[in-house]
Amino acid sequence: MSNPTARLYFLDAIRAWAILMMLQGHFIDGLLDNAFRDDSNIFFSVWKYFRGITAPVFFTVSGFVFTFLLIRSSEKGWSNPRVKKGIKRGVELLAIGYLLRMNLFGLFKGELYDSFFLVDVLHCIGLSLLTIIGVYLMTIKKRKWIFPSLLLSITLILFIFEPLYKPNSFEILPQFIANYFTKTNGSVFTIIPWLGYATIGSFLSILFTKYQAYKNVYRYIIPICIATGAALLFLSSDMFYSLYELTNITLFKSIFANNYLFIRLGDVFLVFSVFMIFRNLLMHPTILKLGQSTLTIYIVHFIILYGTFTGLGLYRYFHHSLHPWVAVPGAILFMLTSTFFSLRYEAHKEEIKAFVSNGISTTKIYLEQFTIDAFEVIRSLTERILRVLGFIKN
Repeated sequence: MSNPTARLYFLDAIRAWAILMMLQGHFIDGLLDNAFRDDSNIFFSVWKYFRGITAPVFFTVSGFVFTFLLIRSSEKGWSNPRVKKGIKRGVELLAIGYLLRMNLFGLFKGELYDSFFLVDVLHCIGLSLLTIIGVYLMTIKKRKWIFPSLLLSITLILFIFEPLYKPNSFEILPQFIANYFTKTNGSVFTIIPWLGYATIGSFLSILFTKYQAYKNVYRYIIPICIATGAALLFLSSDMFYSLYELTNITLFKSIFANNYLFIRLGDVFLVFSVFMIFRNLLMHPTILKLGQSTLTIYIVHFIILYGTFTGLGLYRYFHHSLHPWVAVPGAILFMLTSTFFSLRYEAHKEEIKAFVSNGISTTKIYLEQFTIDAFEVIRSLTERILRVLGFIKN
């Protein structure tokens, strides 16, 4: 039997691939001239399709990895250290998501721009982790099948009823909350339906953990993933149309008309299959390190491309203006630059934190001393004035 607690390195490889796809996807999408966005062009259409796979894969693998670590702990409920770590991580992702959209120039003017309240991938992944923890805590004292069943149900409900809630602008809610549910105000991602990919990843993690210790487990998992992926990719649309013809429920017809959620889920299964097939070839330290540094890479790329804090990023100067002969090598250079600085940071993270901590401590000491000196000067000056005025006698 294999070691049930062994790290699943193919997941790190998937995350590395997904983050690199995200880097080039954001660069090309943000900077490529509109004149070259032609769906009839085979290169652009292939790029566009594969770019659409990135987010579903990233959400699914995030839910998978987090739940894999959560349920393998011998402690249960609040005693499980992964619960507190997960809550901290979820809140941290939410905070970083807002921080990356902060503009210092706006703060100097005493205002927060509307873009600060828009929801992006980090907000949704953070909330997804918190949701998985909530479901885990609610079901921990119940039968074991309740937890995975509820996770699967969340995915199916969000995916199937997407045509009903997608047109809703959620105007009844304050805008900063509504941004989590609708793209009307400019949010890039919303918690619905994207939470569904995280919960299906969590569900798959529970299944994988249950059978991981069996000998030759990949011999069975890989064909199942391929078959499931192919079925979702090529048969799910016809299935929903057949359900519409059988029941005359228009919801099924609406899903058939825009069945991107289930089709993308099929892509996710196929991506998982490919990485599991080549899992023994994807254990290079750099690949694994990239997969373990996705948050740092995301932050660095956001600063370079979108100009976090200042707005002075590549997006501001080259927005939809680059020729493909410039955009493609530029995307490669952008990926190399972002990953280089991210890995350098990870390699010296403790030193950098210590330097920043020392700097803060030193600044604090200087400020305290400055405050004491200033107070002494003010006290002495006040005393002199009062003496001159006769309120204090020599």
